Amino acid sequence: MSSEGYQVTIKPSDVRFEAHADQSVLAAGLEHNVVLPYGCRDGACGSCKARILEGTVEHGTHSPGALRDTEKAEGYALLCCAFARSDLVVQARVIEGVANIPLRKMPSRVMSVEMVAPDVAVLKLQLPPAGGPLQFLAGQYIEVILRDGSRRQYSLGCAPHDVELLELHIRHMPGGKFTDTIFGATPAVKEKAILRLEGPMGTFFLREDSDKPIIMVASGTGFAPIKAIIEHMRHEGMSRPVTLYWGGRRPHDLYMDALCRQWADELAWFTYVPVISDALPQDDWQGRDGFVHKAAIADHPHMAGHEVYVCGAPIVVASAEREFVEQCALPPEAFFADSFTTEADAAA
Repeated sequence: MSSEGYQVTIKPSDVRFEAHADQSVLAAGLEHNVVLPYGCRDGACGSCKARILEGTVEHGTHSPGALRDTEKAEGYALLCCAFARSDLVVQARVIEGVANIPLRKMPSRVMSVEMVAPDVAVLKLQLPPAGGPLQFLAGQYIEVILRDGSRRQYSLGCAPHDVELLELHIRHMPGGKFTDTIFGATPAVKEKAILRLEGPMGTFFLREDSDKPIIMVASGTGFAPIKAIIEHMRHEGMSRPVTLYWGGRRPHDLYMDALCRQWADELAWFTYVPVISDALPQDDWQGRDGFVHKAAIADHPHMAGHEVYVCGAPIVVASAEREFVEQCALPPEAFFADSFTTEADAAA
């Protein structure tokens, strides 16, 4: 160990940085503008999972589902809660294109709250003009900083071009410290309310150095970053084929279904497949049913020539990754995900 900390070498890029004993490998990398894959930063989603080729780490609190004991035995670690205890050699992708985007803390004013489903609200937020528009990549997220200093993460549902209002898609988690202030009988988060934000964060965004056709899978409000990416592609005049599978329990969970159908009508390169898992007779659902990632497998049993972007609940993301790689020959490096963990997931 040097006077500054342990040396971390990332393979195969051979990027190196120092990590102090009291900071996670992920945090140390970000401090040195080395961005490794990550999502929640709470040890709950598994996005930062990487293999330790040499050296020893000590793990902080994390979800057993994000890193199983068998994976630990194989040398895997969650970099967001892994602390170096020796020099390390880590097998992980270095993410290009995000290191130079500044992280900002800023107030925002709630301009509108629209209830788009019984348990989903779309918030439109305005930033102070003095700071200028927020610089971000379509698909990234921001953190809402609550009065007690705790934080909640929400993907931006808007593309970065000419953004006047930021857009968040928020699902009600009954008993949730933040969401109850939106969906309660006397909501505190309403028009003209002030929210404190920090962002952008995350490594979920479109890889534009590829021309492979894209499969997108979203569950629930996992649609938000997908919406941002599609709007970005449309604005940039891209024409890579995209097939979106959006899943919900009941039809009202697909709260922007009309927008997706409009895209399908207007964009020659875009195909939309809604999937419902638990429709009731009164829903009169005539479309695809079952698990959303299974619909993608049925239509694309061979994914070797695709890129895949998946957003939603951790079980959806984990199932999609495992089955797409094992059953459909998707290269692991062509799978990109944003796992929507809740505070309950993080506490688990």
